Amino acid sequence: MLTFVGLGLYDERSVTVAGRDAIRSADRVVAEFYTSKLAGATVDDLETYHDTEIEVRDRAGVEQTPDDILDDAVESDVVFLTAGDTMISTTHTDLRLRAHDRGIDTRVVHGTTAQAAASALTGLQNYRFGKATTLPFERSHAGDALPGSVIETIDDNRDRGLHTLVFLDIDAENDDYMRADEAATRLAAAYDDVLAVVVARAGSPDPVVRAGRLSALSEGSFGDPLHLLVIPGDLHLMERDALAELGDAPTESLEELVV
Repeated sequence: MLTFVGLGLYDERSVTVAGRDAIRSADRVVAEFYTSKLAGATVDDLETYHDTEIEVRDRAGVEQTPDDILDDAVESDVVFLTAGDTMISTTHTDLRLRAHDRGIDTRVVHGTTAQAAASALTGLQNYRFGKATTLPFERSHAGDALPGSVIETIDDNRDRGLHTLVFLDIDAENDDYMRADEAATRLAAAYDDVLAVVVARAGSPDPVVRAGRLSALSEGSFGDPLHLLVIPGDLHLMERDALAELGDAPTESLEELVV
């Protein structure tokens, strides 16, 4: 059996009870933290909380050479961990399909996602979000301009009145995580200083939600990662009130978006 467990958003306690039980009963536990990480917990914290050893794999060890994981899952219970949910954003469908090709039973124990947290913390209704996008570091795409895929996604969503969730790049190998002020600076040049919302440390005891023009957010400080941005589309009156109350959004910026 190969069980995929999402650890949730912040620390060793963010996992569901079902996920905790799967980890504690596993014969082998493998994890990857190159797609995301738990900002409030180390691997040692996880091992202590779950009373088990956890083997952390890099991208190549998961995507190119996972045969030893699959071999063990034939006769024993192997758990594969990621932050968030293992099948949303940090998707490992390929590994699951490889297991199925070998006749290995699989199971998914879901964890809370950044998408759900962004909606819940900002008050923006989840069904009014369009396609999400990721803003990469400049060094990741060999240029300082915004990638066309980012512009296309935001423009398409805005044309349809939908909100855009913008994930911010992660360079786990160098322990570097894009911050919201950097992202706002880059987006402001292309989007005429539109309203945006910063969500920092979702799932933690002290998450930050801050709404404002991109120029104002570019000068802000939002604390430790992980950060993400939301570019709102058209706003329902309740969404307007939520951004004003929960994100301290400027009134004039909100009124421009109310339909």
